[in-house]
Parts: sequence; structure tokens; C-alpha cells
Amino acid sequence: MGTGMQAGILALLWLIYFVLHSWLASDRLKQRVAQLYPDLAPGYRLAYNLFATVSVLVPLYLMWRWRGELLIHWQGPWWYVSAAMTALAAVVLLLSMRHYDGGHFLGLRQWRERRVSPEHGAQFVISPIHRFVRHPWYFAGLLLIWSRNMDLMMLVSALALSLYLIIGSRIEEARLCRQFPDDYPRYRQRVAGLIPLPWKILRNRR
Repeated sequence: MGTGMQAGILALLWLIYFVLHSWLASDRLKQRVAQLYPDLAPGYRLAYNLFATVSVLVPLYLMWRWRGELLIHWQGPWWYVSAAMTALAAVVLLLSMRHYDGGHFLGLRQWRERRVSPEHGAQFVISPIHRFVRHPWYFAGLLLIWSRNMDLMMLVSALALSLYLIIGSRIEEARLCRQFPDDYPRYRQRVAGLIPLPWKILRNRR
């Protein structure tokens, strides 16, 4: 099998993964499952996270299996740039995780309490890290992706993942605008989305 075909197969697998990932995360499907299988609905997010984790191993394995000659190699002075990007990503993840409910995010809380956490009635809260960027995890993900050494397969994966983060952020923001029609659009205008910008920082919460 040629390298071009391998790259095409890998890109297709990422596309299939992203489509499934987005479809399974859609509010419409979650509501449908809750209507048809109310007893299983509390485990939906946990099952979704397990599926997402297991299924992503396929393109990741092929990316490793079909690795080739490096096209981008962070070396010399550029290694320090790569290391700084990785360190910044780690800091952003650590700071942002302090303001997330890990049990809810993983789905463990919903399953343990046998309930589906309602989104209606939730309060719009801006954490300190969200005053600099609307999607800190996506920003950290982009830093980690593009600070790696890259061969062709890694480059295909990096482009696919970056595109998905961009599209995924738009889908997530559409949901947040529906959930917080007064607060989120105003917040979105004042704070950068994926990459922090000095002129788009929320210096106060009003």
C-alpha cells in the first residue's frame, strides 16, 4: 500500500470518528435515548466517553504503524519553542480542570446518582481561565498537536484534529447560545475563541 493511500485511509478514519463523535454528542440523540430508554439515560455520557476513548485508538494506532520520515522536526533553538508550547498547554489544562466537575464530565456522577443532569436552569459562570479564551481545552489541544515532530501521518492527523476542534467549537457555541441566549453571545464578542488575543480579554465580569 502506498503512502498516499495510507494517508487517505487515515484521513477517512478521522472523518468517520469525528462524524460519529459529533452525532453521539448531539442533544437530539441524547433526548431521543432518554425518551426511549429512561433507565439507561444516566449512563449515556459515561458510555459515550468510553466509546470515544476506545474508537480513537484505531486511527492513533495506524498513525503510529504507518509512521515515516519526519517532515517537521523541532530541533536546535526550535526545540525550546516546542517545549514552551507543551508547558503552556499543561498549565492551561491544569488551571482549567480546577473549574470543571470531573465526575460530571466523565459521566460518573450521572450514573452514580442515576439521573440525567439537566442543562436547563444552569447558571452561566466564567472561570478565570475563560476570561482569556473561550475554549481553553481546545487551545491546549492545538498547542499539544502542533508542538510535536511530524511525519506525513502525524501531519494528516494534526490537520484533521485541528479542523475538528474548530468545527467542534462552533457546534458547542451554538448549543451554549441556545442555553444562555443573553449571556453567551455577549461573552463571545468580548473573548477570543481558540487562541488568546491581548485585545480580547475579559478584564471584568460585566
